[in-house]
Amino acid sequence: MARPVPKTASEIDSMRRAGRAAMSVLRQAAGAVRPGVTTGEIDRLIGEWTKSLGAKSAFLGYRGFPCHACISVNEEVIHGIGGPRMLRFGDLVKLDVGVRLAGFVGDVAMTVACGGCGPDEQRLLDATSKALREGIRQVRAGASTADIGLAVQTVVEGAGLGVIRDFCGHGVGRSVHEEPQVPNYADASSSVRLKAGVTIAIEPMVAMGSGSVRVLDDGWTVVTRDKRLAAHFEHTVLVMDGGHEILTDDGLAPLY
Repeated sequence: MARPVPKTASEIDSMRRAGRAAMSVLRQAAGAVRPGVTTGEIDRLIGEWTKSLGAKSAFLGYRGFPCHACISVNEEVIHGIGGPRMLRFGDLVKLDVGVRLAGFVGDVAMTVACGGCGPDEQRLLDATSKALREGIRQVRAGASTADIGLAVQTVVEGAGLGVIRDFCGHGVGRSVHEEPQVPNYADASSSVRLKAGVTIAIEPMVAMGSGSVRVLDDGWTVVTRDKRLAAHFEHTVLVMDGGHEILTDDGLAPLY
């Protein structure tokens, strides 16, 4: 297993710029979620907003991915492809935005209830966002990826929900995916001790059912096997001595 390489001070500054840009695009995308709009229209707008910042989508063309962002609805967990699907009231819309700016990537995601949702759906959103918050709280030099995973798993399973184990968080920097992997459950077998300067994307993916998933025939869209709802939140985080910095935090209202 390759070990994560800490970023230099100048690289971290570039990561901050990319992270703020990604969050700016995500805020605008969340505001565009409403009944009657299509996922394709939102993806087109994300492309326009990204370009207006002098940035590029980190996802478009990545391993052949065809869209500017991942837009996943209801039982779709991640990697959803924008298209003619029209959003309806109560849909849970996962927006995952990756922006490349000055050679570095900012990666951030949130789940938006289209027009509102019921108490069960809100419980899913609250638990997933809390899991992200508790995972981030573990981040400091000397902590491990297993510490993050345990914190996420404890929140999710404590709420009676399912951790999606087939996909995980990851290092991020010049590439969308770098070492280390950051599972959303306590996995001692692959745990990595974190060093100051390492940058990671923490992204709980949570299901109302078992957490078992499959990939659709498009080769990208991940859905729950039981077709129950899922949620996804994500931040890019810098590991520091004694703590951390959320690089995709814009100082406005938090995702959670």
